[in-house]
Amino acid sequence: MDATRVARRRLHIRPHSNVEVNGLKKYTEIGFGNTWFIRTEFEDSDGTEREVRGFTAPFKLQSVYFRLWMGKKVIILDSKEGLKLSSKNRKNFKLVIGFMGI
Repeated sequence: MDATRVARRRLHIRPHSNVEVNGLKKYTEIGFGNTWFIRTEFEDSDGTEREVRGFTAPFKLQSVYFRLWMGKKVIILDSKEGLKLSSKNRKNFKLVIGFMGI
């Protein structure tokens, strides 16, 4: 097994396939409160979402964000959009650093 495959396996990096880049957003998050400690979520232009464990390649970074979700309140500090405050209908706890890209 070559070094690249070993590194990808160690970091759970998976190349995405059968996904168009047009209209696709990728959110890679590291932290507590999600299904996995490291996960990537794909969001299609039609609003369809799916997630996979680990990182995915290729990735073109567009924004870095920090999300704190405590109870029904969410605070997001985004490098592209600044500070955002919102409320959710359900209670949860999440503490993640995220990377948004295509």
